[in-house]
Amino acid sequence: MTASDTQTSPRLCVVVPCYNEQEVMTESANQLTDVLKRLVEIGLVHDSSYVLFVDDGSKDETWSMIQEIASNTRWVEGIKLSRNRGHQNAVFAGLNEGNGDIFISIDADLQDDVSVIEKMVRNHVELNTDIVYGVRADRSSDSPFKRFTAEGYYRVLSLMGVEVVFNHADFRLMSARAVRALGSYREVHLFLRGLVPLIGFKTAMIEYDRAQRFAGESKYPLRKMLSLAWEGITSFSARPLRFIFIAGATVSLLSFIAAAAAVIASFSGSTIAGWASIMVMIAFLGGIQLLSIGLIGEYIGKIYIEIKDRPRYFIDIRTDTEETQR
Repeated sequence: MTASDTQTSPRLCVVVPCYNEQEVMTESANQLTDVLKRLVEIGLVHDSSYVLFVDDGSKDETWSMIQEIASNTRWVEGIKLSRNRGHQNAVFAGLNEGNGDIFISIDADLQDDVSVIEKMVRNHVELNTDIVYGVRADRSSDSPFKRFTAEGYYRVLSLMGVEVVFNHADFRLMSARAVRALGSYREVHLFLRGLVPLIGFKTAMIEYDRAQRFAGESKYPLRKMLSLAWEGITSFSARPLRFIFIAGATVSLLSFIAAAAAVIASFSGSTIAGWASIMVMIAFLGGIQLLSIGLIGEYIGKIYIEIKDRPRYFIDIRTDTEETQR
């Protein structure tokens, strides 16, 4: 990732992660290249700007379509990861391997408004902004369940002390220096929505209306949303561990009070058989202990993975060389 040579307009690299997106590839490439051509025509970005599709180990025809599109236009390039590494790693790979002065990450499903790209670039050029977040104006296009779970997701992250931009996913502009700063974070478990705000620098937000998916199925069902939320919490917050301490202290205090009451009752001779209450307490404490051990194990497991410092991804093929990377 290097900035372009001295020039009046910045070179823009649009990073598009793809996983089994054959239904939308052609339309996605058409819309994004049309936006690039317009930005070049009005002199907002350099003529060498391009779209970089990142195939995250797709099992369908996504990569072959990227190859065909790239062979027919100079506006598109592609890289294929050696295997599926997940959406966050695919975005990071595009930012890391791309070449530009500014980068915009956007999903291939065309739910994010591509016309907002011009507003983002103008914000960067005119206000010298390093990071511009695309933020959903509302969630009227979502189902009630999706809206409830998505907004709850952001609120839970905030409650846990994770700094995120509300209703922002991964549609954002980053300057080259912001991307370099992002690359200095060495986490294997990437959660870009939490990492990017930690960079600092000058930021801005642009609201937009999100459309329905152009075609195909969502790659973020409820299971993956919950997994991403859990990733964000355990990667950026120690509050769950503090909650364990608070719960343990509370239960211990209640146990001491109960023990004192039992001693007083035994001396007064008013003890009552309490098999049911004892069993409830044992089950409750056992549940708390198992939950606590499991949560601590989650953190220890992450430490185990992180200290290995394994590479986040490997590139299999690039469209600009069409050769396997060794």
